[in-house]
Amino acid sequence: MTWFGHDGPSLARRLGIPRVEAHAALASTMDAAHRIAAEGAPAGTVVLAETQSRGRGREGRPWMSRPGAGLCVTMLERPVDPEAVAALSLRVGLALAPVLERWSDGEVALKWPNDLFVGAGKLAGVLVEARWRGERPDWVAVGVGVNLLAPEGVAVPTAHLGDVDPVVLLQAVTTAIRGAAAVTGPLSAGEREAFAARDLAAGRRLVEPASGVARGIAASGALLVETAAGLSALTSGSLVFASTGEER
Repeated sequence: MTWFGHDGPSLARRLGIPRVEAHAALASTMDAAHRIAAEGAPAGTVVLAETQSRGRGREGRPWMSRPGAGLCVTMLERPVDPEAVAALSLRVGLALAPVLERWSDGEVALKWPNDLFVGAGKLAGVLVEARWRGERPDWVAVGVGVNLLAPEGVAVPTAHLGDVDPVVLLQAVTTAIRGAAAVTGPLSAGEREAFAARDLAAGRRLVEPASGVARGIAASGALLVETAAGLSALTSGSLVFASTGEER
């Protein structure tokens, strides 16, 4: 099995991680990661595919990529802090934004809770799925999809990186994920300030997940929305801006 011509063992050595499962094609890196995690795969294990037939984002939305057009990676971690799991998708986004900016043609913005944008186009997405043992996480699978080339047949605006060595990008992305997963506790004041500097929704009027004005994020990772009833902290849903009526 190879990924962009590279096999798993050689990639693991280059990345300095315990295990890489490399595939040209796979149904879902996320599903494969959960399977090998249940079999005892160690923290830091990575599953890669050049293309996925059943890749997904939040709420089961498809994340499709033609062969060679995207980075599709899922990394396993085994955190011990439930608070950190709740904030992990935002932490990963914060870590990835400056990494992807090295190759993007503009500043990378963050859209709560898990997307990265350049201008009006979605560049990348983050999906975190945890499996629990009682009240403690047994493992988390952190999935990241990045557009290397412009997606085909997508109705919404997108962005892509263009000419980048996929192995160099992979090394930067996995380092960012590992760093984010190592942080414990809720989001710090510094992390919230860093998010605010890249917040796509800051000060914009929303119709979903609540009617009101976006006012940043809480330490828990919840979205803060100023509504007619006061400030609400929302933990689920997708942003729909009143100016466009479109989900972003």
